[in-house]
Formats: sequence, structure tokens, C-alpha cells
Amino acid sequence: MRAVFYEGAGGPEVLRLRETDAPQPAEGEVVIDVAAAGVNRADVQQRIGVYPPPPGASEIPGLEVSGRVSSVGAGVTAPRVGDEVCALLAGGGYAEQVAVPAGQVLPVPRGVDLVTAAALPEVAATVFSNLFMTAGVQAGETVLIHGGSGGIGTMAVQLVDAFGAVPAVTAGSQEKLDVARELGAEVLINYREEDFVERIKEATGGRGADVILDVVGAKYLQRNVDALATSGRLVVIGLQGGAKAELNLGQLMAKRGAVIGTTLRARPAEEKAAIMRAVAEHVWPLVVSGDVKPQVHRTFALADAAAAHEYFDSGAHTGKILLTTS
Repeated sequence: MRAVFYEGAGGPEVLRLRETDAPQPAEGEVVIDVAAAGVNRADVQQRIGVYPPPPGASEIPGLEVSGRVSSVGAGVTAPRVGDEVCALLAGGGYAEQVAVPAGQVLPVPRGVDLVTAAALPEVAATVFSNLFMTAGVQAGETVLIHGGSGGIGTMAVQLVDAFGAVPAVTAGSQEKLDVARELGAEVLINYREEDFVERIKEATGGRGADVILDVVGAKYLQRNVDALATSGRLVVIGLQGGAKAELNLGQLMAKRGAVIGTTLRARPAEEKAAIMRAVAEHVWPLVVSGDVKPQVHRTFALADAAAAHEYFDSGAHTGKILLTTS
């Protein structure tokens, strides 16, 4: 089969498409003939050399795919050969085939085409696990979503809105804020022109955000705590703005706040399976009903993975970028 590899660390030019051995399903795994794979920030972090695959994971990038099951390993009763599915991966998605634990595989939601389904697994699992399973977002709460027009952000806005909470977003242009507004965001903050701490307090009558979903990390840490309401929860899922920062613990304690740092990729397969079961129960019905829609900005051929990364790096996209195998 053909797959994309990183030949060293660096810019998009290190991506290379080459022939490699096709995977075989181990016990409890299925092999998927890939229709499309999602491009994610983690793939870029791996490319530049700061986010290696977890032990035992494929060196091939790609954390989510859609496609058809072509073979199953011992002990697998579902999905079955021929089923159209999408899957959450620890790696290996930028390829024509990938092996994945069966518990991380879900059926393509009714009404979603096979290629578009690749835009769902990673963002749905990330958002639902962090905002609802970990931070416990409740109806009526205000949720501040940094990067509200990206893949994670567009899913977060829709799910927060669908579950009766109030989505607030930051983004770097009016065009991106307009995308978030169309998806249900009620508070729109241009971080290049406005102070998000002041704006979120203004929008909440001085209270602040009950939950913050942050992809920036160190650069925003203290300001995020400033923006938290009493009993607020800050969930950090990315480090685009660095990994180390000072924090006023007295302020955090006075607010009875929580700072939670999580990753999804390196979790054990049984934890990922539990998350995917929750996604199937709580998110998939919203996709089927049309209340939540996968957001695909642009597709590239697998052979053009370097161009897809170059476009991703430009920051011009909203929603997801996908690689297709045909």
C-alpha cells in the first residue's frame, strides 16, 4: 500500500508518499481500506518533532479515518467486513489501509458521506470527552472556546449549543467569527483586537466563563484563570503558545477553580473505546438529526499531503482539512 511518512523533522517538505507493507489485523483489531483521513494539529506537531507517536503506535501520521472494513482479527464480532466506518487512531491514518482496535471504530452516521465522515472521529472524541465527560458542562453554562473556527472549535460550538450551554469563541478574523456564529456561537471575540478576559466578563455580567477549552497553553494560562467564573474549569488540550507558565494559585483557589490538562492520543485502547461509546450514544444522534454537521473546508489527495500541511500551516482554513485516497 501507499502511505505518507515524515523524512525527518521540519516543514511540509518532509512529507513523502512511499510504498510500505499493508497492515494485518491483530486480535481485537480491524483493517480499514481508507477513503479519507483528517489532518490535525497533532500531525503538524509530530512533523516538526515535538509530538512523537506513543509507544507502539504507527510512525505514519493521521489520527482519524473513514473507509470500509476489509478484514477483522480474532475475537471481533463488529464491525464486519464491508461496513462503512470511521475510526479514532493513535497514528497510521495517512495511508491506503490502517489497522485499529475495533472499539475505536464507529459506523458512519446516517446521512454523512464516506469521505466527510473522516472529519468526525478525532474532534468528536476530543470535544465530548473533555467538555462533557471531564469538565461536566451543564445547560446554561458559558463555555469559552479558543480557536472557535478550527476543527475542534467548530465541533465544540455545535455540541455546546446542542446541549443547551452558551458557546463563546475567540478567533483571529471577522470571517472566522462569522463561521462560528453560523454554527451557534453567541459571544464572538476577535483576539487580535479585543481582550477576551474583558469581553467574556462583559458578556456574563462580570461572572466569567464556567468552562474554557484551550488549545494555546502557557501564553493564555493566567488570562484564562482571570476569565474563569467561580467554580470554573479550564481544560487545556493544546500547547500552541508554549508549555511553561506561572500561575496565581491564590486566585485559582479563591475561585475554587480547576485547571485540567488532557491528551487523547496516548490513552489506553480501553479508555478510547469508552469515549467512542459515549460519542456513539450522545453525539452520533445529533449528527444524524443534522443538529451537528461535520465541517470540511478542503480536501487534498493523499499524494498531495505536503500541500495539505502547507495549507493547514497558513491558518486560512475553517473546520477540517481531509486527505483522500481516490
